[in-house]
Amino acid sequence: MPIIVNLDVQLAKNKMQLNELSKITCISVVNLSILKRSKSKAIRFTTLESICKALNCQPGELLEYTGENQ
Repeated sequence: MPIIVNLDVQLAKNKMQLNELSKITCISVVNLSILKRSKSKAIRFTTLESICKALNCQPGELLEYTGENQ
């Protein structure tokens, strides 16, 4: 998939674990893990907004377009 989710990078920058992000955003650890591994087919804007708010980042810092099929 040509879009990579850089959730692990943002978590590291914020010195935060997935469990903590889950508590802050009320998004399940399972769903966050799927996003983190770039295995998700879609993401809701409300989910993206919650993650960006919790990690104090922009959507472009979470999502990266590579243009390649991986």
